[in-house]
Amino acid sequence: MSVTLIRNGTLVTMDPDLGEMGGADVLIEDGKIVDVGRNLGAPDAEVIDATDHIVLPGFVDSHIHLAQAQVRGIAGDWSLMGEYFEHMLGNITGLYQPEDMYLGGLFGGLEKLYTGTTTALDWSYPNSVEHAERGVDALQDAGLRAVYTWGPPGDDAAKWWYESDVGLPEEQIREVYDTRIRDDDLLGLGLGLRGPDFCVDETARADLELARELDALASIHMGAAQWPSSEYNPEYQGFGCLDDMLGPDVNLAHANHFSQEDIQHAVDEGVSFSSTPEVEMQMGHGIPVTGKVHEAGGRVAWGVDVCSDVSGEMTTQMRIGLQTQRMLDNQPELEAGEEITSVSLTARDTLEMATVEGAKALQMEDQIGTLTPGKRADIIMVDASDFMTAPVHSPVQTVVFETNPHHIDTVLVDGEVVKRDGELLNPLVESEHDRFVESGRRLVEEAGIDL
Repeated sequence: MSVTLIRNGTLVTMDPDLGEMGGADVLIEDGKIVDVGRNLGAPDAEVIDATDHIVLPGFVDSHIHLAQAQVRGIAGDWSLMGEYFEHMLGNITGLYQPEDMYLGGLFGGLEKLYTGTTTALDWSYPNSVEHAERGVDALQDAGLRAVYTWGPPGDDAAKWWYESDVGLPEEQIREVYDTRIRDDDLLGLGLGLRGPDFCVDETARADLELARELDALASIHMGAAQWPSSEYNPEYQGFGCLDDMLGPDVNLAHANHFSQEDIQHAVDEGVSFSSTPEVEMQMGHGIPVTGKVHEAGGRVAWGVDVCSDVSGEMTTQMRIGLQTQRMLDNQPELEAGEEITSVSLTARDTLEMATVEGAKALQMEDQIGTLTPGKRADIIMVDASDFMTAPVHSPVQTVVFETNPHHIDTVLVDGEVVKRDGELLNPLVESEHDRFVESGRRLVEEAGIDL
């Protein structure tokens, strides 16, 4: 039995019953949190000194396309309908070879771990079984807890994204799930669905039925830009053919333009929402759905979305998502000539959206998201003695407003230390770096992208 004791930290457990504790410990046995408290005894444990550190659950990214990591920095001036569909889905993804899928997923996963995200939903575009297998290899080699989410292949945008009548490749998905994912404790299966925005009704329903047959999370792109699920569309029909199929195993990505009535219906059915505020505001998806979901009694989970555009780290999404919603909530009072005397969402709210709400969205709340005995030990430690973080008056506000990846000193996934003293321990960071860079250069060159 491996035993680890994180000692003398400031714990932000995110568990409402445990709260915050100063000078406290976390005891881990075989990857599971077995006790949280002060002066815990474990004579044979490996001790991690958490003095002057904030200890909290790892972040959960509920929606990201990790394999875009080696083409990062090309989409910062793109809109969704102007350039992203043309250049990414209509060009670059079709050029991916299996090794490109591996290298992008590997370094995307390593970036997640370095920046404190211990779990991610990786929305993938595998062009073949081998592409998918290498995508799974990437997650395993990085050491990330993940939901490998099999979306439409990236080899033919016209076939898969415009009123498509082609369903996801069931036999291939079953093969990879049975041979590569089913028995891996750190991996789960998701299906990346297009919904009626991008495919015909029969296909949208069949893909969701397949997800349920496989007991897979259904992550659906809906409600962004001017698609049928946009309120600005004169033929708007809400969730359309999926209205009667909503449930807790459905995660809606973006969902910016659904009506408040439809959002209420989805929340009542247990649907989760992934909001990726930075990319959505840039690319023309519309106002993030955060406020509508909050009004309906739910909470969104934060995600990054396309790391070809923005950094893969989550503290930025926490801040942008929070402050954008505060601004929107303030505006009616300002327009009425009233002073703003309080804020709406709090720092704790946005941290919950990056941890426990992300865990719920990925149906992992019984495993991760809080520092609760019985859950898996996915834990990060923030250096609170740095000149940019000290002194700590509110640990939650320090994490949300003052922390950047430099301050995330130590990261554990399933009890295993993957980052220590500010450095990733995975040797692939060095040994695969040159291949990763070359992959990105080749893809951009072959795609003819003019930067």
